[in-house]
Amino acid sequence: MLDILFFSGLVLYFISVITHFLSLAFRNEKISKAAWPVFYAGFALNLAYMIARGIVAGRLPLANQFEFATAFAWCIGLLAILLHRRTREAWLGALTSAAAFLILSFAALQPRTVSELMPALRSAWFSFHIGSAVLSYSSFMISACVSLRYMMLDKKPETEPGSLGRLDYLSYRMIAFGFLMLTVTILTGAIWAEQAWSAFWTWDPKETWALITWLIYAAYLHLRLQKKWQGKRMAIYSLIGIVCVLFTFIGVNVLFTGLHSYK
Repeated sequence: MLDILFFSGLVLYFISVITHFLSLAFRNEKISKAAWPVFYAGFALNLAYMIARGIVAGRLPLANQFEFATAFAWCIGLLAILLHRRTREAWLGALTSAAAFLILSFAALQPRTVSELMPALRSAWFSFHIGSAVLSYSSFMISACVSLRYMMLDKKPETEPGSLGRLDYLSYRMIAFGFLMLTVTILTGAIWAEQAWSAFWTWDPKETWALITWLIYAAYLHLRLQKKWQGKRMAIYSLIGIVCVLFTFIGVNVLFTGLHSYK
């Protein structure tokens, strides 16, 4: 039953990607209207899977790489839906559904066995720390999607006046929210680490790369607010930032071992 929910959601995300890109390629309003319900259905199955897995496991389904990636994909969908309801931008579905599909595809490659929490994870800080990390990564991913759209439109001379400015500001707002959530992630992680391992900071590879990611986006906000940087160079910066986020999420687990290896 769990696998049926998971892979059905994955298939619907894939169909959503195809229909969204077809609607943009052919500029077909009917296809566009059909694409969003498919995305909603994939999002609903993604959520249903997480709820069902949480019930089976008797805990929040955020304890390992598979569960984190599944929640990551769902949160991308949530933010995309909220933004679409606010902006009604047709392109949003294509890029965000692709991002959700790719992250959920990565999850499909991970072991899906339901297991008990490791002793170090049995803490009141569990939901705050990992939940804020999911929100943070998802916000950075949405910002990267917006920045990619900016780069695509920047090369078109017929781009509507003001549209680039709106994209630039939306990307900034998503990064500001993601940075706040990443700060919460690091602070709650430090408190949790002191309780679990008697040290606020151990320079574990995951901790180190989380700090590097935090510094990258702190520099983005400094350049934006103090140096008044905007436009194309900030869009490029956002795309560089998401590479660091994905390395922290995937690369660190593949290349290094440490206290966070179970994630």
